[in-house]
Amino acid sequence: MSGQGLINRVWYGNHPISKVLLPFSWFYCFCMKVRHFSYQIGLLQKDSVNVPVIVVGNITVGGAGKTPLVIWLCKKLMEEGYKPGILGRGYGASTIKWPQQVRVDSDPFTVGDEAVMIAQRTGRPVVVSPNRYLAAIQLLEHTDCNVLLCDDGLQHLSLIRDLEIAVIDGDRRFGNGNCLPAGPMREPKSRLSSVDIIVAKHKAEKNEHLMEYKYKDMISLNNGNNRTQLSSFNNMTIHAVSGIANPERFHSFLKNNGMIMIKHVFSDHHKYKLQDLQFDDEHPIVMTEKDAVKCRRFSIENSWYLPIHVEFNDIFNHRITKLVREICNG
Repeated sequence: MSGQGLINRVWYGNHPISKVLLPFSWFYCFCMKVRHFSYQIGLLQKDSVNVPVIVVGNITVGGAGKTPLVIWLCKKLMEEGYKPGILGRGYGASTIKWPQQVRVDSDPFTVGDEAVMIAQRTGRPVVVSPNRYLAAIQLLEHTDCNVLLCDDGLQHLSLIRDLEIAVIDGDRRFGNGNCLPAGPMREPKSRLSSVDIIVAKHKAEKNEHLMEYKYKDMISLNNGNNRTQLSSFNNMTIHAVSGIANPERFHSFLKNNGMIMIKHVFSDHHKYKLQDLQFDDEHPIVMTEKDAVKCRRFSIENSWYLPIHVEFNDIFNHRITKLVREICNG
């Protein structure tokens, strides 16, 4: 069993290892509460910037859908006439110098795959740094941004924010409900009571807004203008390549669209090598957009990716529009 497979069994199943790790989880939760309290009473410093800050994050480890939501919000802000900039952690980045500006042609191994994907999909300035405040300062000094979107910054409390949006995976929810390392929780579930909006991917419960994934045409890795309909892969054997936190939905979608999969599952933020994608046949390769960002450089023929678009109902659209106008217009 792979390391990722064992983690999923511990966090989302009833594995005995979880019980062994519980004392460490209790200590972790205690430390998180002390940290929150320290920010509340001023023992730890909070920094502010002179534009509104919207934070999108989650309270569990792994892919809850933050990045697609950030892309959607960025476009929403642009439609409202604002000039958003995006802050990111740069997870998986190999740079030794922070902050780092991200361009559409930046090396994803230097600045992080999700940051490059955001830059490509939005066309807006992106800066990554473990210190979101320093990233914010660089954005404001060198761009025309008048509102900031922070991708995965819910736990980065040193940057004062005007709006908090928590994203949860509606399928996997909170796993066994334990904090790290016995479970997937970055913070206790009670943290959700302090956020402004809760968004749930795929399935929503009470007080949550449903975020639905919509997939459109396949896009060629080698030529972004070359697109093909999903139906053209019906009854075709493909190599399904994924290096994301939870590939089950991706696989289900391909299967439901009539594709016969040979699965190649890698760890989240996997650093691809050419040999990872060399197969002894002529079956097409299909991957996620996050994987495609890192694999374009290989120029492999007959390779495709499936971009994600998210949709919300009118209730959420009206609410987010109202909140954005309130924080941006004072």
